[in-house]
Amino acid sequence: MLLDTRTTTTHRPGWPEIVVGVVVMALLGYGLPTILDGWGSPVAEGLFLAALSGLAGLAAFFAAWSIRVRSLPAFGVRRTTGRWLLIGLAGGVAAVILSRVGAVLYLLVFGPEENIQQPYADAATGGIVTVILSLLFLAVLTPIGEEFLFRGVVTTALLRYGALVGVIGSAVIFALMHGLNGVFVTALVVGLIAAELRRRSGSVWPGVVVHVTNNLLAQALVLILAAAA
Repeated sequence: MLLDTRTTTTHRPGWPEIVVGVVVMALLGYGLPTILDGWGSPVAEGLFLAALSGLAGLAAFFAAWSIRVRSLPAFGVRRTTGRWLLIGLAGGVAAVILSRVGAVLYLLVFGPEENIQQPYADAATGGIVTVILSLLFLAVLTPIGEEFLFRGVVTTALLRYGALVGVIGSAVIFALMHGLNGVFVTALVVGLIAAELRRRSGSVWPGVVVHVTNNLLAQALVLILAAAA
């Protein structure tokens, strides 16, 4: 099912929602960690950052939702079918494979760099409780928050300019918000797949499944490598 083209102008989010959502996400996602840098142990800070990535996305989404179009379905927060959720699961597995290939190519071109996601790995080093919390924050909360914002707000708003702008444009914005580093490749791949599923299904939930699957498999791989080290 393609996005309902009848939900235009006043019934669909636009640039005001994009600007508000992205600004709030930047202030919370980047501002708070800068202000609170060094406040606690590596485990505590890692858990805080892991939770913040999802909470900041939800806060940004509801800030955008509150300014004009106060309708969750207008942002794609609506029920979907089991078929689309299964497609999202397959998309998540594909995202893991494609992003790892892209990460290798990035490494070959630009060389090794500082692991900017080290705090997330630190969050899982405090025992079984922190492992569980880290997985919940990064593989469940973060995908929900980021998908609500970037697919629910940004993709939905940009789709008024057509599929290419809506899908590619929102994926690039999503990737840029992760920084120009190795994570950019993964974010771009996840963003492209999730945005296309948002466009075709009319719902953000298949994209959430893509994101959950990617993050869960990636985080599980990090934990396995850490345990083997």
